[in-house]
Amino acid sequence: MKSKQIATLYTAVLFTALLLIIVPGHAQVTRQKIIFNNDWKFYKGDIAEGESVKFNDNKWRNITLPHDWSIEGPFSEEWASATAYLPGGIGWYRKTFTLQQNMQNKNVFIYFDGVYKNSEVWINGHLLGKRPNGFIAFEYELTPYLNRGGKNIIAVKVDHTEFADSRWYTGSGINRNVYLIATDPVHVSKWGVSFTTPQVSQSQATASVEVSIDNQSVDAKEVTVKAQLSDDKGKAVSSAENKLSVEKNAAGKTQMPMEVTGPKLWSIENPSLYKLSITVFSDGKQTDNWSDEVGIRSFHFDADQGFFLNEKKIKIKGVCLHDDAGALGTAVPAEVWERRLISLKEAGCNAIRMSHNPHADYFYKLTDKLGFLVMDEAFDEWETGKNKWIEGWNVGKPGKDGYHEYFKEWASRDLQDMMLRSRNSPSVIMWSIGNEIDYPNDPYSDSILNTGRNPQIYGKGYLPDHPRATRLAEISEQLVKVVKQIDTSRPVTAALAGVVMSNTTKYPGNLDVVGYNYQEYRYVEDHKKYPGRMIYGSENGMALDAWKAVEDNPFISAQFLWTGIDYLGEAGKWPVRSSGAGLLDLADYPKPNYYFRKSLWSNTPMAKLEVASIPANEKDLALNSL
Repeated sequence: MKSKQIATLYTAVLFTALLLIIVPGHAQVTRQKIIFNNDWKFYKGDIAEGESVKFNDNKWRNITLPHDWSIEGPFSEEWASATAYLPGGIGWYRKTFTLQQNMQNKNVFIYFDGVYKNSEVWINGHLLGKRPNGFIAFEYELTPYLNRGGKNIIAVKVDHTEFADSRWYTGSGINRNVYLIATDPVHVSKWGVSFTTPQVSQSQATASVEVSIDNQSVDAKEVTVKAQLSDDKGKAVSSAENKLSVEKNAAGKTQMPMEVTGPKLWSIENPSLYKLSITVFSDGKQTDNWSDEVGIRSFHFDADQGFFLNEKKIKIKGVCLHDDAGALGTAVPAEVWERRLISLKEAGCNAIRMSHNPHADYFYKLTDKLGFLVMDEAFDEWETGKNKWIEGWNVGKPGKDGYHEYFKEWASRDLQDMMLRSRNSPSVIMWSIGNEIDYPNDPYSDSILNTGRNPQIYGKGYLPDHPRATRLAEISEQLVKVVKQIDTSRPVTAALAGVVMSNTTKYPGNLDVVGYNYQEYRYVEDHKKYPGRMIYGSENGMALDAWKAVEDNPFISAQFLWTGIDYLGEAGKWPVRSSGAGLLDLADYPKPNYYFRKSLWSNTPMAKLEVASIPANEKDLALNSL
C-alpha cells in the first residue's frame, strides 16, 4: 500500500470518528473518544502548586502534544552519551477544557499512550495517580471530580531528573497521544476485548472473542453483548451474541465463538484486516459501541523447521527499532513512521523488533496495515540496573539509574498493560520479557564466564560481587506466568546476550522461543545440545555470514538487524550524539548497507554502486564488516 493511500485512509477514519462525535443525538453512538492533544500549556522546570486550580499559567508556553522537551536541547557534554547528551529534568503540563455537551452525562476518562516518565496527573486539584514507566499507556477516570458546567483543569508533572536512566534516547514529556473518552456506566472495559483465532485454514476460521464489561451503575445489570466481524467492504461475515449478569460496581466477562467461511488471511504480502464491532445493551437500550481492526492468521515456530505463517514457511527478515526519529525526538508523527516502514519494506524487511520497550499505539496499526511481523518487548532491565554510559560508550564510570528502581512494584502491571493494549494486533507474534538481561557481568555473573566464548561481556571473566545468574531463571519464571495469564496464543521470548551463562540456568527453558543476540556461532551447537529449543536471531550484525547462518539453517527462523534506522543515544565521546548502526540514517536516507540488505532480502533485482574514500587504517575493518 502506498504512502498516499494510507494517509488518505487515516484522514477518512479520523473524519468519520469526528463526525460521529460532533453530530448531536446520533442514535447509535454511545462512546466518544477524541484526540486531546491541542491547547496545552508547558513549563520547563519544577514549580510549586502547579496542580492547583488557582495557579496562573498565563505565561507558560502554548504547545500541541505529543511533545518532547529533551530534543529542544541544548546538546551539552554535561549530560549523558547514553541519552544523546540531551537534558532531562522536570516539566509541567496544564490544559483547561470544558466538557462537550454529548459528554455531560457520561463517565469520563483520560487516556495517555505514554509519558516519559514518573508522571503525576491531577484533575481540578485531585491527584489521580502516578506512573513511573514512560513507555506504558495508562488511564484515569475523571468523573467524580469534573466540573460539569464549567472549566476543568488537567495538570501533569513529569519527572525525568534521572536523565541518564536509559542506554538510548527516551525523550521527556507527554510524547505520545492523549485521548478523552466518555462512556455510559455499562461499557466495555479498558482494553476489554480479546480477539484470537485458534483454528485457521484457507476455507474456514474459528475466532474467539472475549469481552469484559464494566458496570459502574448503582444496580446489578443484565447485559447483552453482540459481536460482529465485517470485511474491508463493510460486509458482515460473522456475528455472535451472549447475555451476562454484572453486579454493581463490578466487571463481568463473556466469551463468544465466531465462524468465518473463506477467510481473507492476514499475511506479510496481503495484510487483510477485518473490523470487529462490539455493541452492549442494558435496560433495553444500547450503552456502548466499541470497534477495532483485527486479523485472521495462524502461525507457529518449530524447533527443526523454523517459522510458519498460515502454514507457509518463511524466514523472518527483521530489524530492531528505537522510537525516536532524529530531530523530532520521540514525539514522532505517524506519517514519519509510515514513510520509514515503507522504505524498510522495499528493502525486503518483513519484521520489527520493538527495542526495547512498547512503542506508540499508532505504530502497531501501521505494522498491521503494512504487513510486518512484530516482536513486542517489555524491559531492558529487571531488578538490577545496567550500565548507562555518561562520557561515551564503555568510557569512564557508568551510571546505574533506570527502570530497575520500579521493577519490583510495577513489572507485572507494566507487562500486563503492554500486552492488553496491543493483543488484538495481528502483526504481534511474540512477547519479549527482556533484552540482554543476561549481558555478562552487566549485571549478572557466573563462574562459567571464566571459560568459553563470550562475544558480549563487561569486564573480564566471573565477577563474584555481582548478582548471581540463577536469578535469571527465578525472575523469568515469574514474568512468563504473568504473560500466560493474559495471552496463550503467542510465544514468550527474550533476547539473550550471554547464552553461555544462561544455559547454566533454567532461563532459556522458561521461554517458548529463545532469541540469541550476536551468537550465530552457537546455532548449530545448541540445536544439537537442546533439540527441543526454538532458536532465532533476536539481534544481529549486518555481515553476510550472520544472514547465511539463518538462510543455511532451516531451524533458525529469524534475524533482527541492529538496527533498521540510526537513533539518538548510545553514543561515543562528545560531540557524537547518535548511533550510526542503521540501514537508514537519522533523516531516513538509505545508507550503503540498505542496498546490500535489499540485494539479500528483496525479490526485486537490485544493483547499486557506491564510491567512498576510506582511510588506510580503516580499510581492513571495512572489508571485514562485509
